[in-house]
Amino acid sequence: MKKRVQEETIIIVSVAKWIVLATIVGVIVGVSTTLFVKTLNRGAELTKEYPYYFLMIPIGLLASTIIIKYIFPQAEGHGANRVIESVHKFSGKLKPIMVPVEFLRTFITLTSGGSAGKEGPSAQIGAGLASMFADLLKFEGADRRKLVICGISGGFASVFGTPLAGAIFGIEVLFAGSILYEVLLPSFVAGIISYQVSSWLGLTYFYHPVSFVPVFSEAFFLKVVIAGVFFGLSSFLLVETLRLGNKISKSIKLPMEIKSVAAGAVLVVLTLIFSTHYLGLGLETLQSALEGKDVPWYAFIMKAIFTSITLNFGGSGGIGTPIFFVGATAGNFFSKILDVDASMLAAIGFVSLLAGAANTPIAASIMSVELFGAEVAPYAAIACVISFLITGHRSAYPSQVLAVRKSSSIDVSIGEELSKVKPDYQYRDKSLIGVVKSFWKVSGRNEGKR
Repeated sequence: MKKRVQEETIIIVSVAKWIVLATIVGVIVGVSTTLFVKTLNRGAELTKEYPYYFLMIPIGLLASTIIIKYIFPQAEGHGANRVIESVHKFSGKLKPIMVPVEFLRTFITLTSGGSAGKEGPSAQIGAGLASMFADLLKFEGADRRKLVICGISGGFASVFGTPLAGAIFGIEVLFAGSILYEVLLPSFVAGIISYQVSSWLGLTYFYHPVSFVPVFSEAFFLKVVIAGVFFGLSSFLLVETLRLGNKISKSIKLPMEIKSVAAGAVLVVLTLIFSTHYLGLGLETLQSALEGKDVPWYAFIMKAIFTSITLNFGGSGGIGTPIFFVGATAGNFFSKILDVDASMLAAIGFVSLLAGAANTPIAASIMSVELFGAEVAPYAAIACVISFLITGHRSAYPSQVLAVRKSSSIDVSIGEELSKVKPDYQYRDKSLIGVVKSFWKVSGRNEGKR
């Protein structure tokens, strides 16, 4: 009996400790996110007063490159991917200089017209401040790691405007196929507090409840499944476009300053050809897609290209908003093929691309409820899981650690970073019939081993 009392006492004290610590982190991150987003919004308002503001993209990418190469090289790396890497390799230890540098580089990139998101920098700033708080408390190891994860969750929750989905995203995005349950409580607390603080400070969020959801039928359910496959392929396209941009950047044997200016010039030319819809955050086009208005059918492809060029040639920023853009515009386009409501399928695409490109189907499913309403959520959840599977063993965050095989017919190394994963296909007959036969044979054998 005495041991049981001791156990409960320790647990109660631990719960109280992490509620207090997560609350403090939530307040800090809520304030920092509000300052960051309001600064970005103000910068965007100023630059868009000039019709040809995008001519500054080469200068913006060059400035971002110079900052990280010559002024603050110790702050190299950007966005949520760097934070994920620090959690896995350094128990969340981040250099304090990363906070202001990431703030500045993202501001320069987005206000000059570069295509990127604000979620990754918000998570990195939140994690960086949480790491500084851990330094103050002299935390190391598991406690430091847990506190930094609270900063990630708080950053995502306050910038998304989705306290539950943001909190889950912060712990689900660390692994492809797993969640750290030991950080669940502090992540929820940090996410909710961060969201409330940023709301109190005047940060506004986007909500778009879907007004029309068809009555369930076998035909409609089949369309949702098909849409999930399409969103998975769109996610695959986005991730591979980012990879291709990185490969091209590394293959060009020129100083990064020259490459950034040249890439900026390419973006200027593409903008003159295809319009300014794919620059910056692209919120106007994203909004149009979710409202069911006509957007160019190739919008999701162009956004992937613009984002890949920006992030791989000196620009800084997150990948979250581009993921949402690609998903919503892909859904808007595909709704015409499936003959379903464009607004509804754009909403499903919005969260399904997040599930696939970030390997976060649970957070994405919860986000569908918080942003679009409970009626569309069951269908969004199905599409999210399918998209997560179809995307395969790849991610927009290559530092994610693989925790699950997405098919028993594919041999991959569990526990490795996705950037290092090399799938080994267990069938050798490349014909369609041979692939199907081998799949059933290998699946049956693997199931029998369990």
